[in-house]
Amino acid sequence: MIRQESQEEANDAVESYKATVKEQAEELVIKKFPERIIHFNKLLNETPFLCEDLTSVHSDLKIPVPEPQIINNHDGDPPAKKRKAVDGTEEAVMGAKVFILPSGSVPINSHITLMVDTIKPLIRQLVEEANLLKMWVSFLIPKIEDGNNFGVSIQEETLGEIRTVESEAAAFFDQISRYYMTRAKLVSKVAKYPHIDDYRRTVVELDEKEYLSLRITLSEIRNHYATLHDMITKNMEKIKKPRNANSIEAMY
Repeated sequence: MIRQESQEEANDAVESYKATVKEQAEELVIKKFPERIIHFNKLLNETPFLCEDLTSVHSDLKIPVPEPQIINNHDGDPPAKKRKAVDGTEEAVMGAKVFILPSGSVPINSHITLMVDTIKPLIRQLVEEANLLKMWVSFLIPKIEDGNNFGVSIQEETLGEIRTVESEAAAFFDQISRYYMTRAKLVSKVAKYPHIDDYRRTVVELDEKEYLSLRITLSEIRNHYATLHDMITKNMEKIKKPRNANSIEAMY
């Protein structure tokens, strides 16, 4: 008896969960999605996502260029690299060994980091809300039967679009982590070879590229919300009631 009551309580809890998901999903699509779209349009037209001049995205690495060190080789030890001096003697050109930078740690790009801090919660929000919509449509799919499956095909197409949005949103996180790793490697190259301007320029190009990429990412998040809102609202009736009982009765 106790086990049967527990099973009934579990079933009631599951049904309550399903009802909550359906209620939250409909409110999300009808009320919150338009608010999200308007908010993202506003962000795209404000700093830090709007920069008419990309030089504002640049960040000073604060890694000075040291004076070149030329050491005469008089102790007989073979240097790693040699070149001929003016007087004909062999001299070793030593690279810069990085023990500590004069300005301390190399600062991150504050502009890009502000963009990242703004967009990461939005990406997580999109993933969670796409997951909620996915469960909502899944709960609305009726049992498998022959005939009258046009509404079910709409549900499945909507479900496929939601899954695509969820997958693409999750991939945005990888893009952010790759940027910081790539930039760290380039900055370490600048610290080791501070006299090579190409490394410094590569950091600048990477920052500009990430700015554009994050702006596009925010646009894509807005587009995902707009696409889901448009698709679901246009087909809300078929998504909620994929099979019409009247059409079945009319067949007989």
